[in-house]
Amino acid sequence: MIQDVYIIDDDDASIVIFRELFKDDTGYKFTSVKTEQIDIALKNIPSLIVINEDAIDRDVVDLCRKIRKDEDNTITPVIVVSSKGEREHRLKILQESIEYFIKKPVDEQYLYHTVKNLNRLLSTNRRMSPLTGLPGNVQIHAELKKRLMKNESFCVLYLDLDNFKAYNDVYGFLKGDEIIEFTAETIIRCIHESEMENTFIGHIGRR
Repeated sequence: MIQDVYIIDDDDASIVIFRELFKDDTGYKFTSVKTEQIDIALKNIPSLIVINEDAIDRDVVDLCRKIRKDEDNTITPVIVVSSKGEREHRLKILQESIEYFIKKPVDEQYLYHTVKNLNRLLSTNRRMSPLTGLPGNVQIHAELKKRLMKNESFCVLYLDLDNFKAYNDVYGFLKGDEIIEFTAETIIRCIHESEMENTFIGHIGRR
């Protein structure tokens, strides 16, 4: 899956650096967004947002707060890159649930591996069902919204297990978990064998 990274930068300087850093990583797509276009970035639910504080015309704390208040981007990781390295300033930003603050001048390899590791962590943990390893509720919602925003033609197949509570009551939750895992493995195998392109499989769980 392509990782959509949005760079909030009013002078377009950062996008050049990122594209050069990731020129050999085809799994990343970088888009430069002006500060006044932040709503566009949020609607597209990016994989990662990078804010170049030195090149925006609004208060970075307010901008971070706006991102975190958007219900579709509560778990979208944010990196702030800035020359303002005072401890109080850094703490104000981190208090808005921002993942990383990187002080300029930036070590490009440090920035590269920070982005890579942050996306890897999200891919393997926060967006997956711990039982089946499939993308969970947040990622399912994001995937549907992305396709709707792009006006793509697609179909949704929703599968449910009838009388599953009764099965758990008789055989226990451990056996029930085995049934869920088997169902997920069966669906994945069938999709892979069909060789359909651009497919997405998720596991809706309890919130």
